[in-house]
Amino acid sequence: MARQGAITFKGNPMTLVGEAVCVGQPAPEFTLHAFEDGGMKTITLADLKGKPTIISVVPSLDTPVCQLQTKTFNQDLAALGDRINALTVSLDLPFAMNRFCGAEEIKNLRSASDYQDRSFGRNWGMLIDELKILARGTFVLDAEGNVVYAETVGEVAEQPNYEAALAALKGLL
Repeated sequence: MARQGAITFKGNPMTLVGEAVCVGQPAPEFTLHAFEDGGMKTITLADLKGKPTIISVVPSLDTPVCQLQTKTFNQDLAALGDRINALTVSLDLPFAMNRFCGAEEIKNLRSASDYQDRSFGRNWGMLIDELKILARGTFVLDAEGNVVYAETVGEVAEQPNYEAALAALKGLL
């Protein structure tokens, strides 16, 4: 399924591949890849169960708005420590994501890449068909993996609603 005109990128209508993820539904499956502890790791939905989870989705950590989103969530999540899972997801290569997060001291979010099969982008309705990158958004899951907050930012160049996502996450603690 394709959702034409679901978002805009710098004012231009874009198509999102897949169904929109909605509050109340079980989180869709995915396989992401991370470069951690000197090697490649796989992250799946099963790895996130047992704790509330926030997933910050960005087009690329090589852009200013995506960097700001990642830094903002990193700062705001610091006080929650290991009571939560937190991911930043993009199609950037795991090595580039790891380099950015290391240089910017991003310690409160794991960086996870959807570069191999785009299963996150397709299953979560976040893959921009025309650009082959992910849209911007934020999701919060409860400890069982159910969606309690979902935002797909309407204009990719704009920031997400940090306060609403964090309130949803903190409401699970």
